[in-house]
Amino acid sequence: MWTGAGRLDTAGASWSVQLRTAPSSLRPSRLHSWAHSSLSCKSPASLAVVVVESAQPSTGCHPAGPGPRLPKVYCIISCVGCFGLFSKILDEVEKRHQISMAVIYPFMQGLREAAFPAPGKTVTLKSFIPDSGTEFISLTRPLDSHLEHVDFNSLLQCLSLEQIVQIFASAVLERRLIFLAEDLSTLSQCIHAAAALLYPFSWAHTYIPVVPESLLATVCCPTPFMVGVQMRFLQEVTESPMEEVLLVNLREGTFLMSVGDEKDILPPKLQDDILDALGQGINDLQTSEQINEHVSGPFVQFFVKTVGHYASYIKREANGQGHFQERAFYKALNSKANRRFVKKFVKTQLFSLFIQEAEKSKNPPAGYFQQKILEYEEQKKQKKSREKTVK
Repeated sequence: MWTGAGRLDTAGASWSVQLRTAPSSLRPSRLHSWAHSSLSCKSPASLAVVVVESAQPSTGCHPAGPGPRLPKVYCIISCVGCFGLFSKILDEVEKRHQISMAVIYPFMQGLREAAFPAPGKTVTLKSFIPDSGTEFISLTRPLDSHLEHVDFNSLLQCLSLEQIVQIFASAVLERRLIFLAEDLSTLSQCIHAAAALLYPFSWAHTYIPVVPESLLATVCCPTPFMVGVQMRFLQEVTESPMEEVLLVNLREGTFLMSVGDEKDILPPKLQDDILDALGQGINDLQTSEQINEHVSGPFVQFFVKTVGHYASYIKREANGQGHFQERAFYKALNSKANRRFVKKFVKTQLFSLFIQEAEKSKNPPAGYFQQKILEYEEQKKQKKSREKTVK
């Protein structure tokens, strides 16, 4: 399953659903390129279910049916990251595949005709299956999917809390980051977790969880990137001409290269707040969900305190189009350290893309970030009220 990194509200849009069969001669390594050239994501809600049939008979892919047969792989390609929802769709496709390919098409048609669910909403499809009758399938899109398919425990096992905060700081300023590890799963999990720390913002530059040998020259790019490289290519990487890069050795838990100012990027008090929050009770967490919420929370709170007031500085014309008041926005911060940081942050692609979406929308998007902004504003009101009462 491949999905884009953007977090777009596609409420009311229709599914652009296609069921296509990849050529039997296609090598697995070329599937991604073929899919993108064959299936265009014309809207953020676009979704494609791709069937890949191998040219080599196999007896190990689908248990149904006797004797050798061509294995099939169903993939979903989408511009929206809703892993749980897409997983349920694939389950339904697989269930129908075991009966007949002809049963899959009515299900796909039902998807086409249904509206793509808004965040937190559910669409119900009616589908007929031979010998089972009519089924009603509920597909729910999470209100906020920023922790879906994320494993922060992978970062905690490889790095210290201080190192994770420095990686976050480097990513916030869109620097070049390289992660090194022996195995592919560690690379992909850690780099995905590092990108997820940026929520509600999305990494908009080169992002390759596992760089193949043929693309190692990527580490020489002058533009921002976040990439993972297997440890066996360490010598090639360190001998490459690179500037201002943070080279993270996940196996040893060390930085092999750094700019040197990573500890000074974030405002000191807010950086201490992140570290304090991360350290409190971290050894008592048991489930991956608890770990994810515990790790993500302090970084979300950092953005709430530094840029959570953005909506108040979008001035709107009569037609609803918004215009962000950048100077007034960062000057509204009382802390000089916070103001210095935000003055740099507003120049990044991370922030620019976020604000562009906000300018188009008349109301702030519902979700976890907006919920935390409202909670923070309420806390400030209560604090002011208590201070007035004391006086």
